[in-house]
Amino acid sequence: MTGTLRTSRSKADSRVSLISDVKPEPASGAFTSLRRSTRSTTRDSEPASASSSSLGLSAYAYQAPSPRKRAKIEPKEEPLSPVKRGKAKAKVEEDDEPLVKVSKEDTVAAKREKKQGQPLPARTKAHPEPARWYEQYQLIEKMRAGIDAPVDTMGCERPRTMEGLDPKTLRFHILISLMLSSQTKDAVTSQAVINLHEALPGGLSAESLAAATEDTVANAINKVGFWRRKTEYIQAAAKRLLQRSGDDAGDVPQSIEELVELKGVGPKMGFLALQACWDINAGIGVDVHVHRITNRLKWHKPPTKTPEETRVNLESWLPPPLHKPVNPLLVGFGQTICLPVGPRCDICLLGQERICPSRQNVNSAGRKEVSYAFMEGNSGPKVEIGYEETETPTGPSDVGPNGDAPPGEVADASETGVVKDEH
Repeated sequence: MTGTLRTSRSKADSRVSLISDVKPEPASGAFTSLRRSTRSTTRDSEPASASSSSLGLSAYAYQAPSPRKRAKIEPKEEPLSPVKRGKAKAKVEEDDEPLVKVSKEDTVAAKREKKQGQPLPARTKAHPEPARWYEQYQLIEKMRAGIDAPVDTMGCERPRTMEGLDPKTLRFHILISLMLSSQTKDAVTSQAVINLHEALPGGLSAESLAAATEDTVANAINKVGFWRRKTEYIQAAAKRLLQRSGDDAGDVPQSIEELVELKGVGPKMGFLALQACWDINAGIGVDVHVHRITNRLKWHKPPTKTPEETRVNLESWLPPPLHKPVNPLLVGFGQTICLPVGPRCDICLLGQERICPSRQNVNSAGRKEVSYAFMEGNSGPKVEIGYEETETPTGPSDVGPNGDAPPGEVADASETGVVKDEH
């Protein structure tokens, strides 16, 4: 098919005529670009799958994975050895057991039992004596001599049921008082021991406590912290002590190893029980007050993190005659003056003498006025200081004084009047 000739005038010279051959447009009417294609039309015109299908390569064509989905690579399973196969079978059998809902109290108790154990061994090298520690100790003694703290009248080593008791029963009362004292104010602990003594037939003893019903014991101590768990602990302890042979049946053990085997008894309770029951000075009873105050006085370098670490450090350098009195001395000091929150540095002699490295500037406005018995013009009896903060609710409860804090993690004891165990 031939094209059509077309003439046109040259724009440069109108006298010149230009003759051009114009090809006819395609019949389809599709638009045809006048630009020259940069790609080869012969390859594009061939079917895309002609070569691959003819050679059978379509099965090997690359397919890009989705950007949002990654291919899962399953690990190869290795054959199990007979030992591992037996463990896996036992694990499957455990998983088949029905699920049991675990209460918060059981979880807390499990943590306490996990932490509970034998006391830490003594240091191989003694901790160096802190500078001016004896001067600090004497000033604390002076302050404690002028102020009565709750531990002085309601401490675990002097239960109010002690009148008329034989030595063996008195020792048992002291042990039960110590076991109930964790997370509980001294006054509440003392009253709980009285309630037990009055509720059990024949009074509180290992025999009557072991034979009592759980409800009877729980109703007597339901105002102490974690009373449900402690009900189990003290009854288990009574039954365990009754299993001892001979005259030791029902009596408090005379070794720290036997004491800490009782549920709910840790090193602190064990050492205090030995001191109060048998006058055996086997170690220092370190609770949160002793732990907090000795760290505030910088008696440990580096600072200790647990009461057990504090005990090991103190026993390495503190003179043995002070191992027994240091606990009630610092506990009372922590209950009345060296409070965990808002310490009374305004009335503390350590701060006035500037030998306390943790002293603070305290505004005493609105706080209780305190005068020591040894002050000039004060010839009356020693001043009794109670708790400044709001009293903990005394209604039946099975949680700690802060509502939901487990033992060993609640805020320090002085503000709530609580003497905590260390585990």
